[in-house]
Amino acid sequence: MENSFVTTAFTFDGYKITKNLGIVRGIIVRSRSIIGNIGAGFQALIGGNITLYTQMCEKAREDAFKEMMAHANAMGANAIIGMRYDANEISQGITEVLAYGTAVYIEKA
Repeated sequence: MENSFVTTAFTFDGYKITKNLGIVRGIIVRSRSIIGNIGAGFQALIGGNITLYTQMCEKAREDAFKEMMAHANAMGANAIIGMRYDANEISQGITEVLAYGTAVYIEKA
């Protein structure tokens, strides 16, 4: 979406919602690799931020966000309100990351 806006709020200051286009979502399912688990295991022994998992989680969120944006674009939206992330473990080592919100069309107030 070009010139798009995304917020966790339900309004944009200085704009009015002229169309509510419905729920949009982006879903990504990721698994951890054996090599990633071994590397993360070594990081866990040392303590602190486990960067391999942090990077994997950030990439999954980014991909889910891009999918959500594409869904909104296909609906003709130029903004998303009420945006949220959710994650669920489908089975051991396999996680679903969901980005979702309400697609809207906004104009300057």
